[in-house]
Amino acid sequence: MSHHAQTDRIETILDLRAPLDRVWRAISDHREFGQWFRVAIDKPFEKEVVSTGHMLETGYERLPWRATVATIQPMKRFSYTWHPYAIDPKKDYEDEIPTLVEFVLTELPDGARVVIRESGFDMIPVARRASAFAKNTQGWSIQKDNLRRHVEG
Repeated sequence: MSHHAQTDRIETILDLRAPLDRVWRAISDHREFGQWFRVAIDKPFEKEVVSTGHMLETGYERLPWRATVATIQPMKRFSYTWHPYAIDPKKDYEDEIPTLVEFVLTELPDGARVVIRESGFDMIPVARRASAFAKNTQGWSIQKDNLRRHVEG
C-alpha cells in the first residue's frame, strides 16, 4: 500500500524563542497543553494510557477529548493517537484506525524547534478523510500560533 505524504500527513515546523525545557513543559504537562490547545484534560499524561477530558473551544465545548499517549521521551518527543475531527456525538469512532500526532523537539541556539506531525489520514474511512485532513490542517495552523503565544508570551 503506497502512502502519499501530501494526503497522509500534515507537518508543520515551529521555531520558538523559548528554552527547550519551557517548550517541553508546554507540550507534555497536561495542564499547560490544555491551556494552549483549549482542552480540559482530566489527569497527567501517561504512556499507553487514554487521556480524557473535553474541548473548551467555542462551539465544541461538549466534545470529548480522547487520546492515547504513545511516547513521552523527555525533551525530545511526545506523541499520541486520536481520531481526527471526531465531532459527531452520535458516532462511535473507535473502530477507525487513529492518526498519530507527534511533537518532536530539538534545541536551537536561541530557542527550540518543534515539528508537529499528524500522520495516518490515508487509513481514515474515505467518507470523512478529506474533511478530517482539511479541518486538522487548519486546526494545526491555529494551534501552532497558540503554542507560540503560550511559550513566548
